[in-house]
Amino acid sequence: MADSALLVMDVQRSIVDRFDDDSGYLPRLRAAVDAARAAGVPVIHVVVGFRPGHPEISPRNRTFSAAARSGGFVEGAPGSEIHPDVAPRPDEVVITKRRVSAFAGSDLDMVLRAGGTDTLVLTGIATSGVVLSTLRQAADLDYALTVLSDGCLDADPEVHRVLTEKVFPRQAEVLSVTEWIKSTAVPARRLTG
Repeated sequence: MADSALLVMDVQRSIVDRFDDDSGYLPRLRAAVDAARAAGVPVIHVVVGFRPGHPEISPRNRTFSAAARSGGFVEGAPGSEIHPDVAPRPDEVVITKRRVSAFAGSDLDMVLRAGGTDTLVLTGIATSGVVLSTLRQAADLDYALTVLSDGCLDADPEVHRVLTEKVFPRQAEVLSVTEWIKSTAVPARRLTG
């Protein structure tokens, strides 16, 4: 039986604030988090974060050089905090990454393997960023994958649709939050940290 974990990625205040949440994204994501906790599925929170002065960011990095110029995503800054609607419990692992993928510049793979996790359930912002990059790297690392299509959010609805309907199904099972909640009756081992 597979041991799984729910990854809640980049759901940080400054990222969430870029979106109008008319879609009900945060309540849906909260339902997935609550269902995982109830089923004993570990919830792992992944955040992007940098040291003051952003020494991890090269000026050649198009994705993060604007964050360095604006002073964004400094560890401990208010905008870098996980959104309170899905805030971690004290016993839940929080991973800090330095690039787009949840694995890049982080100890995520070590935490997962130490906990015996072999199946990942992916959620987060943005579908075309952290979710896509993490899915690709996790597949290369031989994790079994599920993506919660409406547990992901992207600024471009068409890109989100193409990824969740055409690209992700090549490497992952794609379910809605409601479908996944119905399937989470089997408890998994608990990661703490």
